[in-house]
Amino acid sequence: MSREVLQKELRLPVSVEKAYAWHERLGALDRLLPPWEAIEVTERGDGVQNGSRVVLTHRWGPLRFRWVAEHCDCERGHRFRDVQRSGPFRHWDHTHCFEPDGEGSVLRDAVEYEVPGGSLGALLGGRYVRRKLDCMFAHRHRTLAEDLRLHEQYADAPGIRVLVSGSRGLIGKALVPLLTTGGHDVVRLVRGGAGAGDAGWSPERGELDQQALAGLDAVVHLAGENIAAARWTTSFKQKVRTSRVRATRLLCESLARQVRPPRVLVSASAVGFYGDRGDTVLDEESGGGTGFLADVAREWEAATRPAEEAGVRVVHLRFGMVLSPLGGALRRLLPIFKFALGGPVGTGRQYWSWIGIDDAAGAIYHALMTESLAGPVNAVAPAAVTNRDFCRVLARVLRRPAWLPLPAAVARLALGEMANELLLASTRVAPRRLLQSGYRFRDDDLEDALRHMLGRVA
Repeated sequence: MSREVLQKELRLPVSVEKAYAWHERLGALDRLLPPWEAIEVTERGDGVQNGSRVVLTHRWGPLRFRWVAEHCDCERGHRFRDVQRSGPFRHWDHTHCFEPDGEGSVLRDAVEYEVPGGSLGALLGGRYVRRKLDCMFAHRHRTLAEDLRLHEQYADAPGIRVLVSGSRGLIGKALVPLLTTGGHDVVRLVRGGAGAGDAGWSPERGELDQQALAGLDAVVHLAGENIAAARWTTSFKQKVRTSRVRATRLLCESLARQVRPPRVLVSASAVGFYGDRGDTVLDEESGGGTGFLADVAREWEAATRPAEEAGVRVVHLRFGMVLSPLGGALRRLLPIFKFALGGPVGTGRQYWSWIGIDDAAGAIYHALMTESLAGPVNAVAPAAVTNRDFCRVLARVLRRPAWLPLPAAVARLALGEMANELLLASTRVAPRRLLQSGYRFRDDDLEDALRHMLGRVA
């Protein structure tokens, strides 16, 4: 047999009991999956207990692989094992061992694995698999440590019941497991038929399940049409506006009618509020700009007024470009740069304000828990970068050249008005209120952020 053993160690800022409890909660596996791999949890089992099975689906191009793992040898607060019952490896046995370490704890991962194909498979693919596993564990350990640090910051606060709209979107998919692993109860606000524990609504028809809003402590509103989903025709722009303004007003009017409204509403907005402002550094005191996105953002934020008047603390998180290989701008850019076809857009001097996906979810968590925050809050990394620098960094991380610029005229021809506001506009935004309120960014350097989320260890 050609079995290999991978051993990794991680010091954690919490006790053994808290570290183990995190792994038991719904959403733990979602938080640990490498985002650069197309892996989905299709069956979750019954948590970390003997005999419970988890099923993963891994897409690799047109191919799909099913991976079934079973928990065994579970000793609560000390260890558990994940053993492959069927999947891509010939053998896989992963032991998680938790030990006290002063005021914190140590997690020791030991994986005994065997690639398919015996000795020949090990010769041809052994090094590749080992590199992939090293990257995967580097990502999961950093994510675990940072998540536990965030949860520990608010350890004295009681668990809350949170309604989340847009839970199936890019930010929502990161936020929900971050909340549930923190011990909070999440209710998803979904369109169409609501499943068990979900709440249903139809903004187009002005319908929302009023009973589902009872007993909420907080609401996170992320729903809205993807602004880059289609060319900005008159009808599509109206769809974007309606999906944000009408839906937000419906939700906030419904919350205001509750006998006991939730304490806080965190409602998404965007740095498009500021418009095209060149090199000017913009914070929450800066006035709004002009253009379609600026107009939509103003109306979007104003639509929360019924909740504010009902005494709800409302936070408008103005998101910059949210970076994740699972969606958004980065997902669209990756194939272009991987094929060495990337380069700056227009002059490349326009500023792009960005935020990593984990910080996007972390900023929401922080806003929910921080009573001093209300009104507009910029959700961007501390250092905006020019488009030219963004392209250089992405190309360096991918080990590709960034030699093919996209002239502004060509961008406008291809995308119309969207090119002016999404690609060519310069919006240099600072997260002043987030920093002043004590939020600590996981990713304040673009290259570090991209390497973490793309599994490209330097």
